[in-house]
Amino acid sequence: MSLARRPPYHTSFPSVYCGNVSEKWVDPTHVFANGLGRVASPEKWDRGDGGMVRIALLLIIAGIVIFGPQLWTRRVFAQHSAPRPDYPGTGAELARHLLDRLDMKHIKVEMTELGDHYDPETKAVRLTPDKFSGKSLTAVTVAAHEVGHAIQDHTGYQPLADRTRLVRVAHGAEKVGGVVMMGIPIAAALAQTPMAGVLVLVAGMATMGISTFVHLLTLPVELDASFRRALPVLQQGNYLSPEDERGARRILTAAALTYVAASLASLLNLWRWIAFLRR
Repeated sequence: MSLARRPPYHTSFPSVYCGNVSEKWVDPTHVFANGLGRVASPEKWDRGDGGMVRIALLLIIAGIVIFGPQLWTRRVFAQHSAPRPDYPGTGAELARHLLDRLDMKHIKVEMTELGDHYDPETKAVRLTPDKFSGKSLTAVTVAAHEVGHAIQDHTGYQPLADRTRLVRVAHGAEKVGGVVMMGIPIAAALAQTPMAGVLVLVAGMATMGISTFVHLLTLPVELDASFRRALPVLQQGNYLSPEDERGARRILTAAALTYVAASLASLLNLWRWIAFLRR
């Protein structure tokens, strides 16, 4: 946007005489600062300013929707991360206990630096050091959640299997999609037809769309692991007091919102590429 654009309150300015322009009275909002008599439509400026406001509002809303859940999740996790001497074991020990109790002794419990997760291929519940060795409500709740994924795998929960297959495809597809999208101008130039660019665009959008679909598929899988697997196990075994159970619900809800944010971020990334290519 040109720096010479004026704000949309031009109607309050009086007319002035500009002899060096065309020897007539003109509205000063029609004259550029360079004084050479270029005339700009106020309506055009209004549309431009309005567009910038809409873009700014969209970016603010996107930031709140995407980063808000992450900030809230960190806050909730931190609130419940204080050591609890009254707990009989750590997150790793609870995970091991639950797996043994549910006849899943073949599943390993390991420490990782790559984020808390369950690996259905190697049959392992992996926890970060603070959850693995921690005696806090956050540690035991996250451990139970990952055991929830192990229960899904053990019982043949189909959406988990579908997501596992798609994740393998999505990791490579998203990278390929970015390269393909950048190759659109080159393809159009070499083929000397816009249709080549369109075909490459469709291919790039399809590959990047796989990642978006994986994120959307992840949310119901995570909700099932939290509220239909982990929480009932904790309730049935009386592992948590009523107050701690409410805290565990908050932790699981906050964690689920991070997947909502990830889905929206993936959609925003796709939209960003579309907007870039329309320039």
